[in-house]
Amino acid sequence: MVEFNNTEIAFRYKTNAGMRRAYWLFRMISNPGLVKFIKKFTLIALKLRLPVAWAIKPTLYRHFVGGETIEECLATTELLGKYHVRTILDYSVEGGKDIATMERTLAETLRTVENAANNPNIPFAVFKPTAFASAEVLTMASEGKTLNNEVVQGIIRFRQYVDVLCNSAWEKGIPIMIDAEDSWYQDFIDEVVTEMMQKYNKEKAIVFNTLQMYRTDRIDFLKKSIGKARTGNYFLGIKFVRGAYMEKERKRASEMGYPSPIQPDKAATDQSYDEALRISISNLDQMMLFNGSHNENSNMLLVELMESNGIRKDDPRVWFSQLYGMSDHISFNLANAGYNVAKYVPYGPIHNILPYLLRRAEENTAIAGQTGRELSLILAEQKRRKM
Repeated sequence: MVEFNNTEIAFRYKTNAGMRRAYWLFRMISNPGLVKFIKKFTLIALKLRLPVAWAIKPTLYRHFVGGETIEECLATTELLGKYHVRTILDYSVEGGKDIATMERTLAETLRTVENAANNPNIPFAVFKPTAFASAEVLTMASEGKTLNNEVVQGIIRFRQYVDVLCNSAWEKGIPIMIDAEDSWYQDFIDEVVTEMMQKYNKEKAIVFNTLQMYRTDRIDFLKKSIGKARTGNYFLGIKFVRGAYMEKERKRASEMGYPSPIQPDKAATDQSYDEALRISISNLDQMMLFNGSHNENSNMLLVELMESNGIRKDDPRVWFSQLYGMSDHISFNLANAGYNVAKYVPYGPIHNILPYLLRRAEENTAIAGQTGRELSLILAEQKRRKM
């Protein structure tokens, strides 16, 4: 059985200096007040066009980001690959508000697909839907109301961009994952992603949807998606995450007077997530599963489900994944035991990737025990190395 407490394996890719940097970073972001100040200061600095790179690049950026370009990420990709941990390069640019920006993002994302096709250490490509349409366009498309010409054109462009990316992935045989977004415009994204699966997943899972399991409706959606795949004779590709927009979702539901789409507590979310893993393993003949989780219990559950169902550790239909800079004790111990593991490694210019970095800082502050767990493991490894 996998042992997540083995810090020698978890951190063997880090130098002593790297361990010290990680320790002080997690110490810093364990302070909610400090994280709030950093976020406020950064947003003000951006509005005033003040330089912030000097403070962000050697701290948050260095720990959670691979670099500014694909080429800068290759050293990280090679380093992780030495320990059988693969890499997923995520061009973390958000907010597709103008065509020029969307076209540049499309070209860069196509480069990630091309790069993955030529690098055995990069098994997947990924993109964020809001890089190719504004939240307003996606919301109006999901609501199904009468649309003006500008919105219609935005919807057409979004479908075209997604199809170009999925077609490129299909031609090169590289699975591509579409990230999840806010619930009030996820319906339209689900619709488009399902269309892409029907088109490109006839022989294997190339196109992947992402399900945020803190949503109350996702188990039902998963079951229906499996049914559609069986009826339509195509393979389902699903990435599972717990979810990233809980407070925003609850606030909007309260303000607009509709039931919250989010599970009432963490226990309910955990139950939903684990049930999704059980359902997926039972339908592995029709789907491919990508387990994007930092939760030790859920990762161990999937290990146990694979073992009890006679599924090989390196079965290409099952992947484990964590974000770069987090939960190395899960990633490296799973990889060392022979499971398929890939780190999400975001990249991009600092000013574009700041929203991602601020979310990581807030997430590590908000998740009960997450930062404490990271710190305790780092301290345990530092002590082991001294001894």
